[in-house]
Amino acid sequence: MTSGRARHRIRGIRRQVRRPRTLATAGVVLVLVVGGGVWARLSSGSTTRCQYTTVPAYFYSSRTWAEASATSDVPAYMILDVTGVGAGTAPNPHFQAAVRQAQAAGITVLGYSSTVNGHRPASQVEADVRNYRSWYNVTRIFLDVVSGTPGRLGYYRQLASYIHRFDPGPSVWLNPGRYPAQSYMSVGDVVNVFEGPYSSYLPLQVPSWVSKYPASKFGQTIYATTQSQLRHAIRLSRRRRAGYIYVTNRSGTNPYDGLPSYWAQEAAAVMAGCPSDDGQFAQAWSGPRRTTELVVGAT
Repeated sequence: MTSGRARHRIRGIRRQVRRPRTLATAGVVLVLVVGGGVWARLSSGSTTRCQYTTVPAYFYSSRTWAEASATSDVPAYMILDVTGVGAGTAPNPHFQAAVRQAQAAGITVLGYSSTVNGHRPASQVEADVRNYRSWYNVTRIFLDVVSGTPGRLGYYRQLASYIHRFDPGPSVWLNPGRYPAQSYMSVGDVVNVFEGPYSSYLPLQVPSWVSKYPASKFGQTIYATTQSQLRHAIRLSRRRRAGYIYVTNRSGTNPYDGLPSYWAQEAAAVMAGCPSDDGQFAQAWSGPRRTTELVVGAT
């Protein structure tokens, strides 16, 4: 593993096996801790809605890992991507150490596995699931490059059923990066329905069926967002029912190779709208006592 190797593939570039891992992602927020569960809360008008913050940290550097986890709100989730495709063919000592450190801090780690729009053999994805469990003690899985079309639904149902053998909880994350066919909502515990720049997020059309689901089902990831656009992006994500939101000013071939320059401001802006207690999502999830999520890969 070479620490300087760029490993993010923007959606238009990476239609093959290698593709960026977004996350399912979503925004920065204050989190409610209930029975070990982590729940971020945001106020939208007269109703309170909480969000998870998902940080797509697609870097290898130990120093960057330390920077991400040294914030006052320790990340709740990290998505581990060892190879740009999945768990690889052998355990990686660097990531084993990083995962142990993260888990010791109470962070839940999800394993990254690309599905290549439903064309990667299911057996290879299932091998990722087994290897993440065996090598990293990770049982929750982030499926990337998800087709989102009705014709591939059976493929994802099969994978979701397999993943739930190892973790019956909310362990299946899907990333089509856009709104998929509605039937996918019955497969993914969390579905990342937007991944792209702020300029594309503004005119985004939200399907009417979204209102039938809780915000905890949806993630959104917005990059190339300036500091002056940050607050509007967060407010818009609330109106668009995003339970998971991440915003960054980074762009280029890998907008996730570090934290946004306004990270502290982003965290404060999201947390400002949260009450001190809200059990809206707590009954559905269990996890570490932390307030943000961190999606992690390598460069």
